[in-house]
Amino acid sequence: MAVRRLVACAVAMTVGMGLASAGIATTAVAEQGADRDETQRIIDGFVADGAPGAMVYTRNGPAAWTVRSGTAKLGTERPIRPRDQIRAASNTKMFVATVVLQLVDEGKLRLDAPIEEYLPGLVQGNGYDGNKITLRQLLQHTSGVAEYVQDVLSDPDAQERVWQPEELVRLGLSHPPSFEPGTDWEYSNTGYILLGMAVEAVSGNDIGTEITDRLLRPYGLLQTSYPEPGDKKLRGPHARGYYAFPGKPVEDVTELEPSLPGAAGSLVSTGPDLTRFVEALLDGEVVSPESLAQMRDTVPAWDDDQYGLGIQEYALSCGGTAWGHGGNIPGYDSFTAVTEDGRAAFGVVNGRLSDGSSAPVRTAVDSALCATR
Repeated sequence: MAVRRLVACAVAMTVGMGLASAGIATTAVAEQGADRDETQRIIDGFVADGAPGAMVYTRNGPAAWTVRSGTAKLGTERPIRPRDQIRAASNTKMFVATVVLQLVDEGKLRLDAPIEEYLPGLVQGNGYDGNKITLRQLLQHTSGVAEYVQDVLSDPDAQERVWQPEELVRLGLSHPPSFEPGTDWEYSNTGYILLGMAVEAVSGNDIGTEITDRLLRPYGLLQTSYPEPGDKKLRGPHARGYYAFPGKPVEDVTELEPSLPGAAGSLVSTGPDLTRFVEALLDGEVVSPESLAQMRDTVPAWDDDQYGLGIQEYALSCGGTAWGHGGNIPGYDSFTAVTEDGRAAFGVVNGRLSDGSSAPVRTAVDSALCATR
C-alpha cells in the first residue's frame, strides 16, 4: 500500500520520502571532446549520494556529448543513454501550452477568454468563478486554482484505476483558491488539467491526440508519446525509475497510471526529443511570432526564475539565459533547457538521493550549457 500511495502522487513537484542508497558503484562514461569535467563531477555526486543513475545530454548544432553515471537498471552496469525513454513529467506542460497557442493562432481559443467559455459550469463554487480565470492565467500559474496532488497522494488505491480529468479538477477545486486570479503566482497542475480539457472541448480530440498530431509527428519526435489511460508500461528502450522510503527496500516505480498526471505531466520522452522540440519552438517553427512572444512574456516565479506560458526562463551561472522546463515524478527528475544561441541540454536522474530529496538536475544542465559555450 505504501508504494501505491507513493506512485499515486505522479504530478507532485516535491513529495514523499527518499530513495535509500542502492549500494551501486559509480560508472562514469563520457565521450571525448569539449571540457565537461564539472558536469561529470556533479552527476557522479548524485550517484554517490544514492541515486541509481544520472545522465546529461548536450548539443550545440551538430556536435553532441553525453556524461553518464550509475545505472539505468539496478543490478546491471548499463548507464542511462540519451535515447532512453523516461517519464518527462512537467516537461509535458510545454507541449500542452504549445497546442493551446496553436489553437489561439487558428482562432479556436483566446488567451484572455475565461475558462467558463470552454468548460461551462466546471470551475464554480467554493470561491471559484470560471468567468474570472483566463487561459493565460492557467498557462502561467497565476490563476489561483488549488492543487489536486495532495488528495491523490492520500488515496492508497489511486494507482489502481483510470482517472477522468473532471475528477482531478474536482479534487483541486475542493480546496479554496490560493489567491484571486492574476494577483500572485503558484504552480498548479490542476490548471493544466483544465487546459487539456479546453483543448479537447474545441478540437473534438483528446489532448494526447492533439499533441501527437500537431507536435510529435510533424517534428519527428519519434521516441516521445502521450500514453493512453491505463497504459502503464514504457514501450521502448528506457531507464527504470526507482523510489523508496528511508529504511525500506528500493522499489521499481517505472510503471505508472498515466491518467493521474494527465495533461499536467504524462508525456514519455528522451533528451534528444525534448531539446529538439524546445529548439524548434524558440526558432519560431511551431507557433506564430505573436504567440511565441506571448509565451516568452514572463512573470516572476520561484526564486529568480521567470515563467511564461508553459515555459520558463532561467539565468545561467555563466551569464545569459536558457528556456525550458523541469519535470519531477516518482522515479524520474529531469530538466530541459535551450539557450538563445542554440545550445541545448537535458539531464535526468532515475531516483531520489539517500536523504529523500530530488537531485539538483538543473545544476548539472547549467554546467553542461556553460561548458558548451
